[in-house]
Amino acid sequence: MSSRATPRRTVLAAALALAAASTPVATAAPRAEASVDYRAWTTYPQWAGGRGAGTRVLGDGRPGLCIAHALGTRTYADPHTHVTAEWEYATWSSPVHTLPAPATEIVVSWNAHAPAGTWLQAELRAAYNDRTQTPWYVMGRWTAGDGTGDIRRTSVDGQSDRKSGVSTDTLAVSDASSGLRLVSYELRLTLYRKPGTTLTPTVWRLGAMASAVPDRFTVPASRPGEGAGHRLTVPRYSQEIHKGQYPQYDNGGEAWCSPTSSQMVLEYWGRKPSPRDLAWVDPSYADPQVCHAARFTYDYQYQGCGNWPFNAAYAATYHDMQAVITRLRTLNEAERLVRAGIPVITSQSFLASELDGAGYGTAGHLMCVTGFTRSGDVVVHDPAAKTDAEVERVYKRRQFENIWLRTKRRNAQGQVRSGSGGVCYLYFPTRVSPAQRRALASVGVR
Repeated sequence: MSSRATPRRTVLAAALALAAASTPVATAAPRAEASVDYRAWTTYPQWAGGRGAGTRVLGDGRPGLCIAHALGTRTYADPHTHVTAEWEYATWSSPVHTLPAPATEIVVSWNAHAPAGTWLQAELRAAYNDRTQTPWYVMGRWTAGDGTGDIRRTSVDGQSDRKSGVSTDTLAVSDASSGLRLVSYELRLTLYRKPGTTLTPTVWRLGAMASAVPDRFTVPASRPGEGAGHRLTVPRYSQEIHKGQYPQYDNGGEAWCSPTSSQMVLEYWGRKPSPRDLAWVDPSYADPQVCHAARFTYDYQYQGCGNWPFNAAYAATYHDMQAVITRLRTLNEAERLVRAGIPVITSQSFLASELDGAGYGTAGHLMCVTGFTRSGDVVVHDPAAKTDAEVERVYKRRQFENIWLRTKRRNAQGQVRSGSGGVCYLYFPTRVSPAQRRALASVGVR
């Protein structure tokens, strides 16, 4: 469970509270369907179709973007290391992407490698349906490592134009009940390196998930589909056995649900840190790769390991791995992915009474859907278990889909709080089977 999940959605919570104050609590799910659009730049023509300044498109092997020559230098004062340094830079901007349906939220994610001495900044500018634009919002400053001379991975607080704002990793319209919506966006990458070197970050995938999910305390019940009776063999890791370890990373393992889930799925695909990568971990600690995942997903501004794009970026540092942040509309879509061999990491919030067998409540928690029983109940690897052996659990289908897909909930004090509305992480190799490719395409991921 993440002890810091509540403040990361301050923008969304404020909007929900405003809506709740002016409208009665819904007792039945609205009939409006969720709108989800995931768009990514991954191919040579897509990268070449953007506006590069000092960047070069890589065409051999895995297409991507890197620094060809520096445009100049910029000064960056790292708020976490308190070091001010000069960095060479180059930029790339995407074409404007017009959304197929207006959105209230956008989450940007990327797959890249930024070795020591390099980093990248991802930005987003969106257009509203009132014909105005947002400013350029910084959606993340990221590097793969955290060694001497590197910047610290960080989200950027305090970004708002009063119509919308960024909460850690999510751009959201401040008051969705006003009718204001996001209708298009463009992305910008700035790649940085130490002056006088030939170092470069390499970006293979840049994407954004734009969505509008109807406000709902409950969602319609689904019937078991193609995933029923199908289970994936995924490693089991508990976050709780790491309680108190490396408290500099969000107070230790009890808050490491996101990196623990990420590590389970990475190892399902056969990717894991090398012994050299793990040499820094206390040898007396079990499952040192979980400590590693926590360290290298940590957001120094959010002060936690639950930044969604940072988890995807960490996953994509492994050989030929891809990772996206998106939303699914139904539990049947998760079934389709699992049946194709793709685990789904889900984000949800709930009271202990809302999920039988969990034994806890949480303001925000990540777990991994790994299968379904023959009757359609959900098989999960829940890192909140006390031991690795207890990680695999079965949760009731109706309860699980509601706590995952809803956008509103009430906490123990009866206050309205936000739900994730079906947010998930999807990790998969660059080479997937035809069935896996079809399953991903069916949920908008290409």
